[in-house]
This record gives sequence, C-alpha cells and structure tokens, in this order.
Amino acid sequence: MPELPEVEVVRRGLAAHVTDKTITAVRVHHPRAVRRHEAGPADLTARLLNTTITGTGRRGKYLWLTLSDHSALVVHLGMSGQMLLGPRTQGAEGASVPNENHLRIAALLDDGTTLSFVDQRTFGGWMLADLVDVDGTEVPTPVAHIARDPLDPLFDRNSVVDVLRRKHSEIKRQLLDQTVVSGIGNIYADESLWRAKINGARLASGISRAKLAALLDAAADVMTAALGQGGTSFDSLYVNVNGESGYFDRSLDAYGREGEPCRRCGAIMRRDKFMNRSSFYCPRCQPRPRV
Repeated sequence: MPELPEVEVVRRGLAAHVTDKTITAVRVHHPRAVRRHEAGPADLTARLLNTTITGTGRRGKYLWLTLSDHSALVVHLGMSGQMLLGPRTQGAEGASVPNENHLRIAALLDDGTTLSFVDQRTFGGWMLADLVDVDGTEVPTPVAHIARDPLDPLFDRNSVVDVLRRKHSEIKRQLLDQTVVSGIGNIYADESLWRAKINGARLASGISRAKLAALLDAAADVMTAALGQGGTSFDSLYVNVNGESGYFDRSLDAYGREGEPCRRCGAIMRRDKFMNRSSFYCPRCQPRPRV
C-alpha cells in the first residue's frame, strides 16, 4: 500500500494540474470503485459534475480534492490505485483511457485534461464527504480520527512521545497505528527504526523520551528523503500522476535487505514475521529485547 511519500507525490502532481479546474464529465466504470460513497455512483457523478476543484489535501496516507461546494472528494488508493492525468481522446465524454482494463473512474476537466482512477486490484476508490474542523485544520469526515503525520507543519512531536510512553506494546505496532501518528507504513517504519537503532519488538513504554523523539525525527527524515526521490516503487503500480515510478527503493537501508550486510555495522540483516508482514532489522544495531 502506498505510504505518505507516495501519496504526497500524487497530491503535489494533482495540485499542480487540477486546481481551479472544473469537472465537466464523469463516468464510473466499476461500481466497486465508489462503494465507500453510500449514495451510489449516480449521486457521486451528479454531485461532481460542474464543480470546481479548489485545492488538494493529505493527512498521512489519505488524499482528497477540495471542491467548490465545500465538500471533499476523498481518494483511497488502496493497494494499487493510481490517479493519472492525460490528454482528451476517448472515455468519459472524450476522456483518455490509460490501462483501459483497470480504469475504474474517468473524469474530464474544462481544459481538456482527463483525470482517471486506475486500480488493478480494486481495493481503492472515490467518495464524497463533508469537511470538518479538527484542531484548526479542515479535513474530510472519514479522516477526522487520523493523527497528524511527521511532515505536517503542526505535528507535535512531544505530544506523540507522551502518547507512546503510555503504550505497553511493540513500538513498531504503534508506528503503524494511524491514530497515534499517521503516514508511516511497514517500509518506513523499518527504515525509521533502523536509523534510530531501535528494534521494533521493544515496548514503546520502555523506550526513553529522547529515543522516541529521535525515532519520530528519523521517520520525518526518511520520508522527506523518499519524497525527494518520488517515493518507493517496488512494482509498476506505485506511480505519480504522469505514470512515473519513484526510486527510493534503491536507498533503503533496512526494508527488503534480509541476508545483506548492514550498511552501518556490516552485520547480516534479518527478517522476522510481524502482523502478517515482515520486519527487517540489524541484529547488532537493533538487538531484540530479552524475553
């Protein structure tokens, strides 16, 4: 699933190309892509028609377009969702059709640009939602429970450290909890833990405030670095609005490096099972807690 850097790459691309554009046509090609919009595809299509995109937003892994009727088009990328821009040729009242077999929703903007939602695995989708104020920031209602992420200008690191110090569970589990700190998924959790020299199996409550602060700083640093390289793309499904893949996977220090030498100390990297996923770590730099 795309994590914060990958979603932010998409948001920036949309902000540059669709802001202040009006939606002139919409076609839902697969009903599953709008299953989160309880009123159904006809309602979503009717409400989007002739509305203007006034801006873009993101919190953690959640992306949305703000609209002129003061609502938000929330985009859930799921495992393989793509928001692609293209020229007008065919599709939704003349919209182009990239990856036609996996095209789920197509929209046409008033400058001739097409906005297509392509989703091979159909786990993602669009929905319309009201905007609500949460601690001084307007977010869509489905995102109201999501914590700020380390790249948010209003992110309060010390408050998150306070929360973590009260958690008697594995620190990696807490990093993945989007109500504690958002935007960090499995890849960047492993990278942050490696940078901070903390094993993900350690209890959050047993880690010093200084180490927890360093961990959150590491998360911000690694995601900023990933953002500068277009995110991490392990396959063709993670792309920006122009269909281009990121290349931060070449710079990963922990994730996916089982059996390879630690870039810091030379010890052989290991992999453990964790929550139906994998955790990658250095046994010397990040020793597992004693049972």
